[in-house]
Amino acid sequence: MAFSNYKSISTVIKKFQIKYVQSNFMLEIDFPVKESFREELDLLFMDGVIDNSEDAICENLIYPVLKEVWKLYRSNLTLWSHETLVYDEDLSGVPYYTVTQRNPLGTIVFDKPYFLMVEAKQDKFEEGWGQCLAEMIAVQRINDDFVSEVFGIVSNGKIWQFGKLIADVFTRNKNLYVIQDLDKLFAAVNYIFQQCELKIQKT
Repeated sequence: MAFSNYKSISTVIKKFQIKYVQSNFMLEIDFPVKESFREELDLLFMDGVIDNSEDAICENLIYPVLKEVWKLYRSNLTLWSHETLVYDEDLSGVPYYTVTQRNPLGTIVFDKPYFLMVEAKQDKFEEGWGQCLAEMIAVQRINDDFVSEVFGIVSNGKIWQFGKLIADVFTRNKNLYVIQDLDKLFAAVNYIFQQCELKIQKT
């Protein structure tokens, strides 16, 4: 079944026997937000059409944040957009964004392990988490790695929610992050990228 067919997080939890926990696991690692980024975002909010579709949300609000943080980690990590991910017929599809280890053969090689899955939804967070958790399970199984953390983000561009999967336990961070507080949001995204890079260093 394609990731997009999972319409609720409870469906995924029951199908794959995943335990669901809510707690604040996120840390915040300071990240300097450029003034030019703030100005561009202000312009978009004032005069742009930024959330009329999931594609618009991705292009205007989600990808710019991810890209800005990814630049710091680009020697070790690659940020992919709409790259097909397949484990089996129940776990396949096209996540919005995926972060992987950078392949030594070049940036065109979609490498594993995969670390971070990002889904965009127009305020349908439960549906977004259904798809995102299915993607995280696929990553876990593709890598045959049930010990390491796989991170996930679901966002409507303005509100950002974070989760992680270890073994059969999915933890959803209780606190939300909002794009109006860029410093905290960037610090949260920076923490996730840092954890991804640390995983590479350990392996």
